[in-house]
Amino acid sequence: MHILDSSDLHVLFETLSSRGYTVVGPTVRGEAIVYDQLRTVEDLPRGFRDEQSPAHYALKRDDEDLFFGFVVGPQSWKKYLYPPRLTLFSAAKSGKGFTVSTSLAESPPRKLAFFGVRPCELAAIAIQDRVFTAGEYVDPTYKMMRENVFIVAVNCTVTGANCFCASLGTGPEARSGYDIVLTEMKQAGRHYFTVASGSERGESVLGALPGAKAGAEQEKAAGETLRTAAASQLKHMASDLAPQLLKDNFEHPRWDDVAKRCLACTNCTMVCPTCFCSTVEDSTDLSGARAERTRRWDSCFTMDFTKVAGGNIRPSTRARYRQWLTHKLSNWVDQFGTSGCVGCGRCITWCPAGIDITAEVDAIRGTGPQEEGVAHAS
Repeated sequence: MHILDSSDLHVLFETLSSRGYTVVGPTVRGEAIVYDQLRTVEDLPRGFRDEQSPAHYALKRDDEDLFFGFVVGPQSWKKYLYPPRLTLFSAAKSGKGFTVSTSLAESPPRKLAFFGVRPCELAAIAIQDRVFTAGEYVDPTYKMMRENVFIVAVNCTVTGANCFCASLGTGPEARSGYDIVLTEMKQAGRHYFTVASGSERGESVLGALPGAKAGAEQEKAAGETLRTAAASQLKHMASDLAPQLLKDNFEHPRWDDVAKRCLACTNCTMVCPTCFCSTVEDSTDLSGARAERTRRWDSCFTMDFTKVAGGNIRPSTRARYRQWLTHKLSNWVDQFGTSGCVGCGRCITWCPAGIDITAEVDAIRGTGPQEEGVAHAS
């Protein structure tokens, strides 16, 4: 483990840039923390913390002046690896035929350095890796983009009110899936980062940074900070029980209760870092000389998503919410060997009705609050 003074964090930026990476990470836009290109370390949301609860998000200034004193915002790294809208191919009229080109041929992926990836988001990227690259059918766009990414992870020394990663084993400490991992510390009047590598590429970048080897006291302090963050989480997901619980309660009355509150607005699926539902659209220009096929994000909450020739197989909000929750926490395990939830809490924060996924599971289990609209804190 290495020690990097906070005043030297810019060296990590410069090292990545010198190796051909475009650095993208958290920054403040429109009163929220979003992911965008970072040109300097000054673009980071230093001195901000986020206040989250069901259906509530706000940014506040914080006296701690940390670079990473917040958790997660409405966006996930999915937008870079699995873009919201992607032209799969285009066809241009050429003589009596068409010339076809793919999106990758027209715009090869950039080398990106993801800066500030949280442990729950590492888990989400690993899940999408399994979905798009580990099966019989590989998504070539995702695969090529993924191979061009360098990941700088950041352990969570603070926790949000909607976080429940500790109960899923996906945080607040990153254990794999990164090239470099940082832990931000303020101790004895010193502001610094502990830095560790997780790959050969990471080790090479680490070797270019100033600083010294971490001492035993500094390693111990970092570990204690992460354990405190885990213990402070208020929400919990019984992930080991959820798969069978949901299969056994397909007609539970709680589905009717949540359907009364759910707006089917798709917010939960849009902010989720693992959801991957999509649809395909074909378009032709007015002259008929050019056509495109585009893939865009869709949601199992939209009416058209399950519309088939014979009608709609999930015509009610009840059926669509049940499908989302059961697939996320149960059927996903059957398909991919893991839960589709990483405990980031985004679906709770950005649901305008304040529906809490942990409270819904507890209500079906019979251990949570049964009153309509009550959020769970255990």
